Amino acid sequence: MSITTEDEKIGMQQASDAVAITLKKMREFAKPGISAKELDEYGGELLAQMGAKSAPKLTYDFPGYTCISINEETAHGIPSSDKILKDGDLVNIDVSAELNGYWADNGGSFVLGEDIYGHSKLVEASKEILRKAISNIKGGVRISEIGKLIETEAKKAGYTVIKNLTGHGVGRSLHEEPSEIANYCDRYNTTRFKKNAVVAIETFISTRSTIAETQADGWTLKGNKGGYVAQHEHTIMVTGGEPVIFTAQNGIWD
Repeated sequence: MSITTEDEKIGMQQASDAVAITLKKMREFAKPGISAKELDEYGGELLAQMGAKSAPKLTYDFPGYTCISINEETAHGIPSSDKILKDGDLVNIDVSAELNGYWADNGGSFVLGEDIYGHSKLVEASKEILRKAISNIKGGVRISEIGKLIETEAKKAGYTVIKNLTGHGVGRSLHEEPSEIANYCDRYNTTRFKKNAVVAIETFISTRSTIAETQADGWTLKGNKGGYVAQHEHTIMVTGGEPVIFTAQNGIWD
């Protein structure tokens, strides 16, 4: 969507606060020994308390309020009761929701407890690449240039990017135009960011893979060459200068 009134900006901020606070509190609630389902149901309760509705459930009838991907899972992990969180796990939580007709999206990867397996370097790279990407977005900038920046920074850090998972427009529905804000330089995409547009910018930084493949459950994605992926995502409004980060309350940069 393109924000044209103060009411629209307030509406987007309220929806974004709901998903951001939920993501932050879910991260704090996550402990070794609990199941992904317990964590997801906690997230669903938080959204409900704020009057928000799970976007994956509304849009796709997803089997969970949020997507919780663990270790080798790249994205869209089903928060089932048989997934028990363990110390050192690489966990990704993606929270998107609708509130009063506005939709917002955010996500973040983190290491649960002690970093036994050395995932922190990947997580930090993903965070910093997202920060750099967002700081370079303003009206008139080519979407492909941001993709080039993300891929270049990933390569500098010794990683690859997942090419078939992208950021996207958001606001009046979960996925809007621009439909693909890729993590690499798509030279066929000549689209530019438009001032006042609302977009979800996300990184998919990988230790090995470049494509995410759907698994037998029809939802979960894993890398085509294995390895691990860290994702971080903010919903922002494009301006003529620094973007407005609607989901700043999620604390992924804290």
